[in-house]
Amino acid sequence: MGVMIDLEPAARRLASVLDRITDDQLGAPTPCRKASLGDLIDHVGSLSVAFTAAARKDTSVSGSGSADASRLGADWRERIPQQLTFLAKAWRSPAAWEGMTKVGGLDLPADVAGRIALDELVLHGWDIARTAGRPYEPAAEDLEACLELIPVMSPPEKRAVDDGLFGPAVDVPADAPLLDRVIGLSGRDPSWSPPAA
Repeated sequence: MGVMIDLEPAARRLASVLDRITDDQLGAPTPCRKASLGDLIDHVGSLSVAFTAAARKDTSVSGSGSADASRLGADWRERIPQQLTFLAKAWRSPAAWEGMTKVGGLDLPADVAGRIALDELVLHGWDIARTAGRPYEPAAEDLEACLELIPVMSPPEKRAVDDGLFGPAVDVPADAPLLDRVIGLSGRDPSWSPPAA
């Protein structure tokens, strides 16, 4: 079994970023060029279900995360934070980190799936916070885990296009804050801000 990571702080931080997002913000552009804020929130909801199922080794959930604001539903402000809580709780079980699991149709070592779940929480937490103009300060240990995972899952030299979670790496100074280095490595510009209204 790989080293267990407590996903609860990252899940709680992301849920808090979702708080106070208004309906008129849902169409706003995000650092993910192809996704509006509403699309990204829908993606967080669906990935939370997929990675909860992965922790439980439940293969009946086949998707890894839609990104379509039209699927949000009126209850998303209550539903998605609750799903994030379930996600964190599911990965607290040592069994979640053992053996193999499946997420998004891919068979993965369970400890890798858990790290990907953390990466999704951290990166999309930043995406949403930056879009909404909210502060965002992930834990250093979560950022370190992401910094280790991203190059393994998607080597920067092989990312010619932005076709998923990771786009082409953005150059960031080696002495930049840890969050900026993680964001840049994921293909996002740490200095991104929403376009002026």
